[in-house]
Amino acid sequence: MIRSKSSFILGLASGVAVVSLIGFLVFLGIFMRKELGITGNTDGEVAEVVDEGTNNEPNDPTPSKPEAGKPVSVQVAKDDHIRGNKNAKITIVEWSDIQCPFCTRFHDTMKQVMKTYPTQVRWVFKHFPLESIHPYAQKAAEASECAGKQNKFWEYLDAAYANQDKLNTEYITTIAKDLKLDMGKFSSCLSSGEMAAKVKKDAEYGQTLGVQGTPGSFINGINIPGAVPFSQVDEMIKAELAK
Repeated sequence: MIRSKSSFILGLASGVAVVSLIGFLVFLGIFMRKELGITGNTDGEVAEVVDEGTNNEPNDPTPSKPEAGKPVSVQVAKDDHIRGNKNAKITIVEWSDIQCPFCTRFHDTMKQVMKTYPTQVRWVFKHFPLESIHPYAQKAAEASECAGKQNKFWEYLDAAYANQDKLNTEYITTIAKDLKLDMGKFSSCLSSGEMAAKVKKDAEYGQTLGVQGTPGSFINGINIPGAVPFSQVDEMIKAELAK
């Protein structure tokens, strides 16, 4: 009986000692981590370090929208697609999404502009696909660039907007067939994704100028507020021509 009681006390004391030791080691570990500045992930992965002073991503922070009436410098790149007189006094640069309904409306407006001012306006098109809401916009943009390699960019673009309700993976190729493109070259271009970088470059540049939605356009650097009708664009053109 005495031995049993002694064994119980000894076992209890040993248990308390073990628990105390574990508690001490845990406390020591926490203390050392704090002292050494170690926090967060302990799985062996190194957390990414971002230098806020050198982060130049165009959407970080989110650019502000262009101010109405205040011109900005909009660059036209060598690989941009230009419709009209390349030396025209008026330059309209448009960022657009081929699957965007408002862009279809503005595309018709711009075609009317070019018909009215064939030598006085040049129309520069840049891509801004909104993939989160338009699943075929990115590939349609790439497809138009692939068509552009065969000198059919504007023809492809016109057909895509005119048949926007049919736009899907198959119809993106159908447009190319209807335009009688070299389908071997077109398919190779599209499947390789070689034009994705061009589309991305367009969109990122638009973001730096404050473009957040489509259509996003500028006339001689002055923001055009959305899919405005021809009459409103016409007034802006006349104002620029009068300068």
